[in-house]
Formats: sequence, structure tokens, C-alpha cells
Amino acid sequence: MPTTVKAYAATSATEPLTPFEVERRDVGPKDVAIDIKFAGICHSDIHTARSEWGPANYPVVVGHEIAGIVTEVGSEVTRYAVGDRVGVGCMVDSCGECKNCTAGSEQFCLQGNVGTYNSVGKDGRPTHGGYSQAIVVTEGFVCRIPDGIELDVAAPLLCAGITTYSPLRHWGAGPGKKVAVVGMGGLGHMAVKLAAAMGAEVTVLSQSLKKEEDGLRLGATHYYATSDPATFEQLKGSFDLIVNTVSAQLDFDAYLSLLDVNGAFVNVGLPEDPVSLRMFSVVMGNRSFAGSNIGGIRETQEMLDFCAEHGIGSEVEVIAADKVNEAYERVLASDVRYRFVIDTATL
Repeated sequence: MPTTVKAYAATSATEPLTPFEVERRDVGPKDVAIDIKFAGICHSDIHTARSEWGPANYPVVVGHEIAGIVTEVGSEVTRYAVGDRVGVGCMVDSCGECKNCTAGSEQFCLQGNVGTYNSVGKDGRPTHGGYSQAIVVTEGFVCRIPDGIELDVAAPLLCAGITTYSPLRHWGAGPGKKVAVVGMGGLGHMAVKLAAAMGAEVTVLSQSLKKEEDGLRLGATHYYATSDPATFEQLKGSFDLIVNTVSAQLDFDAYLSLLDVNGAFVNVGLPEDPVSLRMFSVVMGNRSFAGSNIGGIRETQEMLDFCAEHGIGSEVEVIAADKVNEAYERVLASDVRYRFVIDTATL
């Protein structure tokens, strides 16, 4: 029989999240059942709960930064056993057969991957995410959390971690490279930690200097305020790679001027409205204006292993489930350093 577990759900775009019960499917031959211990709060959760990226399928349980313990495995599962420490990120399934899936890029599944929440599973039922006590996921979309990372600081790695790790790896952050991170929030602080661990020289570009001490502590070498026009004059042509983590309208021409020849400006933040820039800002210097969307399951596991090797976890504030609506407002006010994580034992 399917299992009913406690959760917190959004029931409309305008109402607060409220206690809810969600039914989890029976464990199939290739499934892994997970007792969720911690669930990170991502800005994507807020966008979805409030139908800001299109209409949500209410009621919806959001949360795609999941860390927990395996409680049951299907008869054909080979990678995991009861008691293993595991995580689930933004996807819970895909076709598994298209060229992108077979290449390890399930996020670009040609038939569309199945999102951890606000999606429809292969059984035709809506998916519900991590603001809940338990989840059942097919084995291929579960990652192992190494023993060197505590579960609370590991949870945000399943989205914020891979979202920033993937472009840093793809665009070659490492020794001899100058990397700038735009924004010092949930994504930005992870980009700083990861880029520094990769050996790059890291600069934070933030609206103000109020988080400078944190930025330098987490691995940045330099920290500049973008509200100061002198910053853009001083840093012209400085960077090989800029990772933009903010979901806001920027003067992209000004930021592109900070790239060296052949540099790349990569967006992982998602503004709601279209953006604009002058093509001269790209052409004059062979610059790239690009985007990056999480990573595949193999790369996510690689990221988790990298974090364990380098002692990296997210900077978190653990909260009780009944504080989730307050946490949403604090996220919108940039009043968190740097990721809220729900202790699901409080559900």
C-alpha cells in the first residue's frame, strides 16, 4: 500500500504554505525509499509556490534539495542499501534513452525530465518534493552523500551546489583563471567556495560590501561593490569567467566589459522578464553570453565527492517546518546567510 507522510504544501499562489499529507508510491523493483532528514529552501521553490514561472499544479509540495537515509530498496536496486546517506536534487526521472540522457545530461532529456515537484511522473501522478517526511525515487536519480558531509549542509548541494559547480567545471575554472561571482546569496556563496577550491582566483561582485567579510572567509580574494561605478572602470577586461547568480535585471553590457578576450558570462539566475544587451558587448572581445542549468546525475555525484574531498558544505540556517513562510519572506529580503534548511523531524 502507498504510504502517507506529513508535508508542507502550497495550495495557491497567494496563500501561505500549510500542513499537508502526501501519498508516496510503493517501492518498485528499481526504487529507493528515503527518510528525508533535511530539505533546503531554494528561490525556485518560491517561484513555483507563487506561480511566478507559470501556473503551479496545486496543491504542490516543493523542495528539491533533499538529504536523508535509505529505508527500503527495490529488488533490482544495486547501488544503495538501507541506512545509506543519500540526496535527491531537481529531477526524479527521465526517458533514459535519448542522446542527452545516455550522455549523462538528464536535465536536457529530449522527452523532458521529471521534476522533483510540480511535474508528472511516469505513473501519471503529480510529483511532490522535499518539504515532506519521505520520498520514493528511482535508483538512477539518487546520489550518495559522502560521510565527510553532514546532512544539513549537504542538502543545498543538490541544487545550489550543482547549479554552480557545473558551469565552473564546464568553463574551466581552475589555477591561473580569474573568476567573478555576481551575487553573494544561496548560489553565490557556493560558487565562491567551489571556484576557490578548484584553484581559481575569485572575486565577488555584490551590490554592497556588507557581506565582504563572509566572501573573503569563504575563499574570495577580492570583493567589490557594483553600486560603485568605479568598480566597472577598475575591473575592465579582468575576468576569464563571470558566473551570474542573481535573478534580476542587470546592466549586462557593463558586466560583459569586465571579461577578458574569449571570456564567458554565464547565467544561472533566472529573471522573470526578458533581458537585453548590445551585441557589440559580445562581439568586441570574442566574449560569450551563456547559461547553465544544473547538471546530470553523474556530475552531481562528482560534485558531492568534490565537496567531501575539500570539506565544502553550504552555510545554513536550520529551521522548523512551521517557519517556512517566514523563511520565504526572509529569502526575498536577502535576510539569510546563506541557505535555509528545513529539519523535517519538525513536520
